[in-house]
Amino acid sequence: MVHLPRPKSVTFFSPAHPMTEPISLEALKAGDKAEFARFVQTHSPAIYRLALRMLNNPQDAEDILQETFIKAYQNLPRFDGRSKLSTWLYRIATNEALMLIRRRKPEALSVEAPEGTSEMQETLEIVDWSHMPEEALLSDEVRQYLRQAIDALPHTLKTVFLLREIEGLSTRETAEVLGLSEAAVKTRLSRARLALRERLSIYYRDRLEGKS
Repeated sequence: MVHLPRPKSVTFFSPAHPMTEPISLEALKAGDKAEFARFVQTHSPAIYRLALRMLNNPQDAEDILQETFIKAYQNLPRFDGRSKLSTWLYRIATNEALMLIRRRKPEALSVEAPEGTSEMQETLEIVDWSHMPEEALLSDEVRQYLRQAIDALPHTLKTVFLLREIEGLSTRETAEVLGLSEAAVKTRLSRARLALRERLSIYYRDRLEGKS
């Protein structure tokens, strides 16, 4: 088994660089150790970043990173190549992270409102942010508040938001990773955006009113 390099430090909003795939699937399936090492080196940063965002714990993220490549190594003979290697790795990592969450907090992944409905049926209070100074809109404090708001999302919404908006996957790729329809991905992303917009509106309303 190839030793996995310790991931470099990343932040929640580190840019999601598209993962290129100059990796030979044929060589991987043939057991080429050098190619597998290159496979690990190419994809480790993005997999670690996703796990860290999902779990907010560096050690847990490293564990998920290790388990992802162990599972990938074990299942390479059965990988049919119909999806990209990166999408396949995202699927393994997401499943591993969600299983960890389920073991620790079963209630966190309980059944939620059906697709097309929302637990936030009341009218959203949207505030006009145009009067806020640009430096206030882009401050570290706002970024921290947004991170907390994302963390507060139900995991079914948070995972879709992370894959689509932070990692930059397409709707189709996100659907493949999560085993959902594209319509379900769009619905969950819409609900996540609405929830975050409401939280930010409350935050900016308080700032405009001079509250701390």
